[in-house]
Order: sequence, then structure tokens, then C-alpha cells
Amino acid sequence: MRRMTVDSLRELGYTVHHADGVNAALKLLETHPEANLLFTDIVMPDSNGHKLAEDARLMRPDLKVLFTTGYARDAVVNNGVLDAKMELLPKPYTIAQLASKVRGVLGPARQ
Repeated sequence: MRRMTVDSLRELGYTVHHADGVNAALKLLETHPEANLLFTDIVMPDSNGHKLAEDARLMRPDLKVLFTTGYARDAVVNNGVLDAKMELLPKPYTIAQLASKVRGVLGPARQ
């Protein structure tokens, strides 16, 4: 799923750096201050996306975050994993849904 998403975002004109875990993602954010979006799954093998977003925002308070998950929004919100105001793109998603959600999170002028 990650490879398909990376390829799709690149086809849409975005510059994408991808990581295979929390530590690698945080290191990428340190070395790429131009990055303006963190797109992460909620469920991760070595942590979770919410914790990653918290750590990332300590470094970069202005960083936009978009979460994805195969679980229903109500399940992740009601279990305290996400706040109801956080941006979420449920799986599975189409390229059009991905493009629309990323555009919505970043704003129309940012790519």
C-alpha cells in the first residue's frame, strides 16, 4: 500500500520521501525541512501514527498531518486513537480520493 501511495503522489506532482518506521520518519523530517505533510498509518509495527505525529510536531509545529487506517473513523476516534478533528483518509482509497484529501489538507496552492 505504501509503494502505491508513494507512486501515486509522485504522479500527482508531489515530492515524496518515505520511511519504514517512526525513527526513519523523524530523521527524514529533520533532514527535509521543506516537507509540509506527514502522511502516516495509525497502526505501525514499532509505534503508532498518533505518537509519530506528536513527536514530529514537537520538531515542526506547523507540519500538516494526514492519517490513514483500515479501521472505521468511529473506531479510532471512540477508542481515543484520534481526535475527531484530525484528518483521516480511510483505506482502501482511490488515487482520486488521495489527491483530493492531500489537496484539502495542504490547501490549494501547495504542492
